[in-house]
Amino acid sequence: MKKHIPNAITCLNLFSGCIGIVYAFQGNLIYAGYAIIIAAIFDFFDGMTARLLKAYSDIGKELDSLADMVSFGVLPAVIVYQLFLLSPQISSVSPYLNFSAFLIAVFSALRLAKFNIDERQTENFIGLPTPANAMLIASLPIILERNIFLSSYILNSFSLFTFSLGMSVLLIAEVPLFSLKFKTLKLSDNLFRYILLFSGLILLVLLKFAAVPIIIFIYFLLSLLQSKLSK
Repeated sequence: MKKHIPNAITCLNLFSGCIGIVYAFQGNLIYAGYAIIIAAIFDFFDGMTARLLKAYSDIGKELDSLADMVSFGVLPAVIVYQLFLLSPQISSVSPYLNFSAFLIAVFSALRLAKFNIDERQTENFIGLPTPANAMLIASLPIILERNIFLSSYILNSFSLFTFSLGMSVLLIAEVPLFSLKFKTLKLSDNLFRYILLFSGLILLVLLKFAAVPIIIFIYFLLSLLQSKLSK
């Protein structure tokens, strides 16, 4: 029975993603963002549970990718599409530009497929992980609700197009990023992970969800620094 426990948690990830898509199409982007956060929690615990129970399986690996495609690929793309619709529409341009949001879903699929066959990514990542990208997108409607003055910058068709294109490229970019998986608790083995976790917690306390884009940026900087030092 224990081998099915991680898969059951993965299914909860998928279930959260499906519910989030419903909320997103209903225009409730806050709840859709929360669905991504809940899915990310399940995604974290299914891997942890599989390691603790030593319940690895081929179906678990495939199921995880399929669940991530919905929760961290399709759902964030739908949220960005809805943000496009909330932006001032540009005649003869917006009807086509809005669909660029779904580049995020396409490149998330490429990212996940690449991860499954790339033997370089057993310990760390190459390219932005789909959960990190999805968490960043989940923060946007929450930031908008609490910081109205940012709406003119976020709810802009060209800004959203640039954002969609940029995040899509980062998903498959040949950029080394460290994993948050702890094999030991030694400071020397996890220095950059601890820096990210503690700085992230402080920023979340101070800035709430507005901290998420900053945390992702710090993650990139620390990963690049670690990569340079390791060389």
